Amino acid sequence: MISIDDVTVAYGGFVLLDRINFHISGSDRIGLVGRNGAGKSTIMKLIMGLQSPTSGHIDKPAGLTIGYLPQLMEHNKGRTVLEETMTVFSETSGIQDEIDTVTRELGERSDYESEEYAALIERLSELNDRLAVSHSEPPEVRARKTLLGLGFRDDELSRLTETFSQGWNMRMELAKILLRQPDLLMLDEPTNHLDIESIEWLEEYLKTRRGGLLLVSHDRKFLDNVTNRTVEIMLGHIHDYKVPYTKYLELRAERIAQQTAAYENQQRIIQKTEEFIQAFRYKPTKSNQVQSRIKALEKLDRVEIDETDKVRLTVKFPPASRTGDVVYKAEGLTAAYPQKTVFTGADIEIKRGEKVALVGRNGEGKTTLMRIIAGELDPAAGTSVLGHNVDLGYYAQNQEDKLDKTDTVFETLDRVAVGEVRTKLRDLLAQFLFRGEDIDKRVGVLSGGERARLGMARLMLQNHNVLALDEPTNHMDIKSKDILKQALASFDGTLIVVSHDRDFLDGLVDKIYEFRDGHVREHLGGVSDFLARRRLENLRELERSAAPAAAVQVKNDSVYREQKEKSKLDRKKKNRISYLECEIEKLESRMGEIESVLSAPGETDDIMELTREYLECKRDLDAKTDEWGSLID
Repeated sequence: MISIDDVTVAYGGFVLLDRINFHISGSDRIGLVGRNGAGKSTIMKLIMGLQSPTSGHIDKPAGLTIGYLPQLMEHNKGRTVLEETMTVFSETSGIQDEIDTVTRELGERSDYESEEYAALIERLSELNDRLAVSHSEPPEVRARKTLLGLGFRDDELSRLTETFSQGWNMRMELAKILLRQPDLLMLDEPTNHLDIESIEWLEEYLKTRRGGLLLVSHDRKFLDNVTNRTVEIMLGHIHDYKVPYTKYLELRAERIAQQTAAYENQQRIIQKTEEFIQAFRYKPTKSNQVQSRIKALEKLDRVEIDETDKVRLTVKFPPASRTGDVVYKAEGLTAAYPQKTVFTGADIEIKRGEKVALVGRNGEGKTTLMRIIAGELDPAAGTSVLGHNVDLGYYAQNQEDKLDKTDTVFETLDRVAVGEVRTKLRDLLAQFLFRGEDIDKRVGVLSGGERARLGMARLMLQNHNVLALDEPTNHMDIKSKDILKQALASFDGTLIVVSHDRDFLDGLVDKIYEFRDGHVREHLGGVSDFLARRRLENLRELERSAAPAAAVQVKNDSVYREQKEKSKLDRKKKNRISYLECEIEKLESRMGEIESVLSAPGETDDIMELTREYLECKRDLDAKTDEWGSLID
């Protein structure tokens, strides 16, 4: 579908992407991963034509439709949420036009066995499926379903778009992109403004959707659940793995370990060879052997270990002083702004040493409660009391507003540091990946991830025994989030955290307060237990609200969808079996060729390289044979 060939992106003397190559097919669900600033968003802009490469080129077929959700975008005003979303149906889709074009081309061709003819057949099938889906329900019904799935309430669909935050407007744009049903979806951090339930809805949508996907996300579980391939950008180079994120981590570790073992083995051979040459270089009786080994060294294909980015965030929070048994208590708490009551009658108690998460859809009051706890906002009613000897450290969601953009990175810490720690600021900044010239950067030029790390470093200097963190991982890459999670897990004080990142919360918190429909409800246990309970409650609510006639229609629709999906799956299964049988035959043939050479190698044959290739073929053959067997059963 899309080929990225020898693409380089350079800024002055800095090379961001160095001659990268990879292909995106119509069935690929790719997780694009790498550190902040590695070039993930740049690749998406290159594909969209919003940026040009320094060298190389990107090939896209004519008629390819792409739905692109960037991290930041302009939003339309003057329409209601539903009206703005419905504009997608007035746009010219061109589906029927393309169906006519493909049909005409098929009628003119006679190369029925060619790959090109098969590709046209597949394309026609995809277009007809898209057209059938677009006609299966009225546009307004589809728009409402998508908006409700992304977290909007039914009564919010008639509100003007400008009355919503940037995050909610991003959801509208995502809804429009999904409703267009493009050939390729490119989503850059789509979960940053979604709550946990909306993320789960989007997961289910993406898992059942046909077409390609290129996804940038720092949510490990989201990547695992919706992708089947991981493309890593590391120090300007591409490493491609045909597996989801967690499996990629395992394979990457195995690959580096194998390279390291092969490198070390080769180095031992080189050392022994060089020692032999040095020892017998001037002995006439050994001259032929010496020359032979010198030539062998010159021809040797040296094993190299792929470059890896070994810089890691290493954080350890200082020991926390002791607080009273109850760290925070609210009774009958009501939070309100002049134009809106956020929640009412909340009873909350957080004890020393607890790690508590505040979860719920955006706008339900999580950040409002954080501001009340931090003393930035007074309750409208009820009581809100911090416990004895509480020293609260508050990390705000709008962290950039809490930092002076004119200060340098170093000055930001120097302004709050006191005592002996001031002599160790450079070491602390190094822990948070600020090294060398980085510490002299102005805060105003830092990326979102860099500001998040700087805000956390600033918080650490003040030795708090209670941490109130509002979306601390927004914009952090996966490695940084993992290390921060480990540091917070070992923090011996009390933690209150707002987050929609399931992987970050899982195993970290032991109690949850859910903000929903103007009320706050306590759930004991971790995030997995909470999600399991919430899903069951939602199902019961659906069962209670479904009328008998509607239930019959739902059942009929479900049977139709199941039959249609089964037909699609059967076709995919047959195609996959044929593909695997062809690949297995090729691998067995190649292994036979290698075995023949290894049984009687010539002088120019590289035995190490042939052995390596044979083992790779064997591993690939085993995997494909296992998959073939599972499909045949």
